[in-house]
Amino acid sequence: MIAQPDHSPTSESWQQNLAPYNVGYRIKLLSQLLTRKFTERLEPFGMTPFHWFVLCCLWQEDGLPTSSIGDKLKQVGGTLTGVLDRMEERGLVRRERDVHDRRIWRIWLTDAGRELETVLPPLAAELLEEAMQGISTADRELFSQLLNRAIANLS
Repeated sequence: MIAQPDHSPTSESWQQNLAPYNVGYRIKLLSQLLTRKFTERLEPFGMTPFHWFVLCCLWQEDGLPTSSIGDKLKQVGGTLTGVLDRMEERGLVRRERDVHDRRIWRIWLTDAGRELETVLPPLAAELLEEAMQGISTADRELFSQLLNRAIANLS
């Protein structure tokens, strides 16, 4: 006879695996809340969180190949292509063929894309500070490390 898992309401381990107690559910909820609040802050700039993520990649290293941006953001090419189309239409980025390999498209910031680096990061920092109120610097660092480890475990 196969032993059945203990699904009784008193089984603490069972309760921890159910929404809204499950850590995965709470991470998803946190992500949705952060995305909603950040979307509100980006709206006056005609931006989305995905635009922000692409800009962050390019602020760190301009002229990245499209595939490198997709790898960094764990995105499928089609999704990224549409976002880059809209960013190019808004004058935030430009695409150029790689001089050594014409199959590769490199993405470069325009002046308008570069200018947002002085405006948007403070908005993101403000939101993160709001989310982390009452959490010590040490706990914030530990939280970040634990998230990184969990992501690496599943990647």
